[in-house]
Amino acid sequence: MTRGGMESVEVFTTESKGRGLKAQKEFLPGDVIFAEPAYAAVVFDSLTHVVCHTCFKRQERLHRCGQCKFAYYCDRTCQRDAWLNHKNECSAIKKHGKAPTENIRLAARILWRIEREGSGLSENCLVSIDDLQNHVESFDEEEKKDLRVDVENFLEFWPAQSQQFGMQYISHIFGVINCNAFTLSDQRGLQAVGVGIFPNLCQANHDCWPNCTVIFNNGKIELRALSKISPGDELTVSYVDFLNVSEERQKQLKKQYYFDCTCEHCKKKIKDDLMLAVKEGDNKPSAETVKEVIQFSKDTLEKINKARLEGTYHEVVKLCRECLKKQEPVLGDTNIYLLRILSIVSEVLSYLQMFEEAAGYAKRMVDGYMKIYHPNNAQLGMAVMRAGVTHWHAGLIEAGHSMICKAYAILLITHGPSHPITKDLEVMRVQTEMELRMFQQNEFMYYKMREAALKNQKIQVMPEPSNEAPPSLFHKKE
Repeated sequence: MTRGGMESVEVFTTESKGRGLKAQKEFLPGDVIFAEPAYAAVVFDSLTHVVCHTCFKRQERLHRCGQCKFAYYCDRTCQRDAWLNHKNECSAIKKHGKAPTENIRLAARILWRIEREGSGLSENCLVSIDDLQNHVESFDEEEKKDLRVDVENFLEFWPAQSQQFGMQYISHIFGVINCNAFTLSDQRGLQAVGVGIFPNLCQANHDCWPNCTVIFNNGKIELRALSKISPGDELTVSYVDFLNVSEERQKQLKKQYYFDCTCEHCKKKIKDDLMLAVKEGDNKPSAETVKEVIQFSKDTLEKINKARLEGTYHEVVKLCRECLKKQEPVLGDTNIYLLRILSIVSEVLSYLQMFEEAAGYAKRMVDGYMKIYHPNNAQLGMAVMRAGVTHWHAGLIEAGHSMICKAYAILLITHGPSHPITKDLEVMRVQTEMELRMFQQNEFMYYKMREAALKNQKIQVMPEPSNEAPPSLFHKKE
């Protein structure tokens, strides 16, 4: 496996998309093209007391900064490593009386670093902060209003003894955060915990069917190859989830990142037919029926979100079953509205320990995803892993082991062997392989031992279903 440094890539100017990155050498699937530490990063406001402000790991017990009483760290090592970036923040928070929002804190950390080092090229950076796009001129009225509020709050927080920057430059920094920030996830990659600026990674352009993926691992963002890349090829990543028809993805990209996507998949509407599939054959539904079912699905998804927020999971299951009854005679197996309901119902039933029913829905979800997603897509890998664990808990060891192996193969490429989630998956793969051998030798004994094990030991509870989508790497302030 190749691990590239910044010498493996080059910044170039594209005709239609501004700057981009291209490969200087060949990369194979799973190779790390480069790993980049954050130029500046902060923990989300809601998690400041449960996540280390240096390494972004979630920990049960954290050490609190004795000075500002705001920052938390795993241990003295993390606290020492943080001091260069926390020193100015620490005294500013004490003076201000409280910590400002994550956006203000991130802007302040960027500007303190510029104060220390200047705004030119930092070590191992391909571009300077000054050269990053801010898109402030594309902001709508609401965004301009938010920007003004951020700048005012920033000026209230920024100490008088620090270097003073002009309003225009401060606005540039907030614009950069608005359209270039990346989400940082916890050590297992399951929860978004913070936000940071990574200047090199910002140069990678979007493609809905990219040749690279981005993962936060061990304190750095890694750019990893998803397919074979030749010297001179442009390196692309996807800013949005592919599980949306091209028109919806284009709208989302225009709204959040201010550009029109002209990638091959959007231009040719590739896979749109699968995502909008309806039942074929003698009983093909009318266009009117399809429209009604899709509207019913959208309404149900809103009700499901409300029930999930309230934690009424049996109500979620009831809503999903009702929706599936309407969808199944009308929508095709790869229709995104059907897949969204299957994903929710399989996750919630697993949490409620109704594993057999959950497994049936999870299998259908995975079969649909396999036809839509890139074979090395991280979200596909995570969904296959979840389905594999559900089958395993349901006692369906053959299907469970097969899915866990498939997920492991995907995550080796998207996350790499050292990522905690891949390590967890490797343990599951070994365990299910052992159980599968036992099952093949003596099915009756396997079920007897399984029954005894379940009586003696509470089955591992699946994590509580989250109302949030899995962490997207491209942070966007809502």
